[in-house]
Amino acid sequence: MAERRMFAKTIIDSDAFLDMPLSSQALYFHLSMRADDDGFINNPRKVQRMVGSSEDDLKLLMAKKFILAFDSGVIVIKHWKLHNYIRNDRYKPTLYQAEKAQLIEKDNKIYSKSEAGIPDGYQMDTQVRLGKDRLGKVRLEIGEDRKDVTPSKTKAKPTRHKYGEYKNVLLNDQELEKLKSEFPSNWEAWIEKVSEYCAATGKPYKNYLAVIRKWAKNDKNSNQNVSTRSRPRGRIEKLPDYIANPPKEPNISPEREAEVKRKMEEFLKKQEDEK
Repeated sequence: MAERRMFAKTIIDSDAFLDMPLSSQALYFHLSMRADDDGFINNPRKVQRMVGSSEDDLKLLMAKKFILAFDSGVIVIKHWKLHNYIRNDRYKPTLYQAEKAQLIEKDNKIYSKSEAGIPDGYQMDTQVRLGKDRLGKVRLEIGEDRKDVTPSKTKAKPTRHKYGEYKNVLLNDQELEKLKSEFPSNWEAWIEKVSEYCAATGKPYKNYLAVIRKWAKNDKNSNQNVSTRSRPRGRIEKLPDYIANPPKEPNISPEREAEVKRKMEEFLKKQEDEK
C-alpha cells in the first residue's frame, strides 16, 4: 500500500466540504490517509477516536456522501479515484472485494452504490443523528422493511461566499452587511488583512466576521496604549507668581529722576579723581 496520498481541490475546496466543522474535515483527511489502494478502511471508528473526532463527525461524512459505509463496518472514500492515481506496478487490490462488488464506478471515477442499495451506516445504527444538524428525511432499510424517519426541520445555513484577494474569507450576505455597517470606511481593508494572513499561514477560521471584530478591537486598544504612553509623566511644577506676573516698576517723577542722575555723575567723577 502506498505511503503517500493526494487530495483533489475540486472536492476539498467545495462549499459542501468547507461548510462542515473542522473536526469533520480533519477526520476525512485522516481516513483518506489510512485507506488502502482502492479507498477502503476497515477501522473508521478507531481512526475517529484516535484523532479526537466525535460520532457525529463520522455520521456527517456519511450523510454528505463523502464516505460510503457497509454493514460489515468497512467504509470507502467516495471520491477516492479523483484524489489518487496509483500506478499498476504499485497497486495492491483491496481485501474487501465483497464490498467493492457492491459499488459502481461512474465515468467521472466516483464510487456509487449499486441499484440494490446499501444502508449509509452500520447495521447497529437504527437512526442517523447528527447532534444539532438534522438532515431532513432519512430513509433506512433494514432487511425487507423500510422505515421513514423525519427529523425536525431546521433552517438551512446561509450560503457563504468567498472574499479577499486569495478567496479564503467566507462570509454570508448577512455577515457582509454587518461588516459594512460596523466598519463603513475600511471593511474591505479588514477582509484583505485576514485573507493575506490566512493565505500566509494556511489557517482557516470558523467565523471570519468574529475574527475581523476581534482584530479591530485589538488594533483600537493598541492605539490607545500608544497615546497613553506618549503623555509626559511626573509632577508639573507651577511657576511662582513673581515670575509669572513680575511687578511693575514704580513711576519716578522728573525731579527725582534728575536728582538720581546728578548723584550718579558726582559719584563717577569722584571715582575718577581718586584714580
